[in-house]
Order: sequence, then structure tokens, then C-alpha cells
Amino acid sequence: MNQPMHDGTDTEIERASDAPRRPKGIYFLPNMITLAALFGGFYAVVMAMNGRYDLATVGIFVAMVLDSLDGRVARLTNTQSAFGEQMDSLSDMVSFGAAPALVAYEWALRDLGRWGWIAAFVYCACAALRLARFNVNTGVVDKRYFQGLPSPAAAALVSGFIWLMQETEVAPTDVTWVLFALTLYAGLTMVTNVPFYSFKDLSLKKSVPFAALVLVALGIAVINIHPPTVLFLLFVVYGLSGYGVYLWRKSKGRPTSVISTSTDEPDERGLHD
Repeated sequence: MNQPMHDGTDTEIERASDAPRRPKGIYFLPNMITLAALFGGFYAVVMAMNGRYDLATVGIFVAMVLDSLDGRVARLTNTQSAFGEQMDSLSDMVSFGAAPALVAYEWALRDLGRWGWIAAFVYCACAALRLARFNVNTGVVDKRYFQGLPSPAAAALVSGFIWLMQETEVAPTDVTWVLFALTLYAGLTMVTNVPFYSFKDLSLKKSVPFAALVLVALGIAVINIHPPTVLFLLFVVYGLSGYGVYLWRKSKGRPTSVISTSTDEPDERGLHD
């Protein structure tokens, strides 16, 4: 039988044993939402192979919406589980890692030869690295911020650009290098330490001013003017916002790291991106 350790790690072991453990069961509702998000990513790949890039990009955006729901549904119904946490991460890798990279490659990056598939691979690899880092750092990162660009937002940058070009009938050959640069930017920004606001501190259970509902209605109306343009611009702004926050903190002499000074586990543990 193993003997107790006496190398100074007893405190850490006791703290880990005292932490609440996630149930090992498999719950239907949140995992069905996660599977639907996974299907969105798979559908995007199939549509890209068939040359339907408009439907491919829509599949990725639908996966984004579903991905934002599964963790919240799990918490509202008290059905969080370790299985669901891992399932969500694997779904994200397909829908926001592999799918955008393959869609971008099939749409335009193929024409660049080896440079095209290198850009697509860099994006895909960075998505995997970002998700792995997120899983490891969940307990120590300030829940108000993401460490690096979240993978759904990175996918929205790449697929949103393709969707916009499709809607405006711009030929892929005219913007091949633009997509190359955008794909590298989205991929590499995922693995930076730049803080991006997570919106996790916004509670849907709290009362809000009437003006907030008016702003939501206006936002929906603006998006409906031309969804590809508005959504792409929104994610461009978000994709640059992290660097703005970083520079602002740097200029004020504030810490730029999102690693929390507290060792307490954030309430949002298990919600992937």
C-alpha cells in the first residue's frame, strides 16, 4: 500500500480532495445540444466538400449558438457532468477548429498550395492548443475574461468572412491572401495571453432596465439589415478588442494576465468557450 506523501504537497492534495466532484452520469438534454453543435460543424465540412460554402458557414454559426446554450442548460437543470464537459470540448474542436480550417482551405486557401494548407493547419492546431489550455486553466483564470480569443469567435471571423464574400459575390481568387492573413490572425490570437471579455458575469436572472430590452430589439433589427456584414463586423470588433484591453491595462500599469490571484474555483468551470 502506498505511504502518505510528506514532501510538502499534502495541503494541495487535501484541497483537491475537498473540491466538489462532478457527477459521472450522462444527461440527455445538454448532451443532445452538444451533439447538435457537433453536427453543425460536420455539416459545414460536408457542405464545403459539395461547394455549398454559404450553407457551410451557416452551419458553423448555428454550432456557435448551440455551443453557447449547452453549458447554461446544464447549469439551469443541474445536469453538469464530467462526461458533458469532455463532450463539449471535443465538439468545439470539430465545429470551431477543424471545420473552419477545412472550409477556408476548400474555398480559397487551396489555390496557395502548401501555404494554404499550412495556414489551415496552423489555425486547426491553435484551436486544439487553446481548448487544451482552457481545460487545464479553468480553475485559475478570471472568469470575466478568456485567455486568448475564444474558438467560436475565431471560427466566426474565418467563416463570417467567407459568408460575406459569398453574399457579395466576390471571387475567392480576389481575396485569397486576405483570407490567408485572417486565418493566421484568428489562429494565433487563440493562443495568446490577450484578455477577451467573456460576458460570463452577466446574469440572466437579474432584472434589467427597460432600455436594455429596447437595445436588444434595436440590435436584432440592425443584424437583420444584412446579417453577413453586421455579424462579421461585430466579430472583427471583438477580435480586436482583446488587444485594446491589453494595451489599456498596460498603459495604466495594471496586470495584463487573466490568471486569477485567487485559487478559488470559478463558478463557470466546465463551460467551454
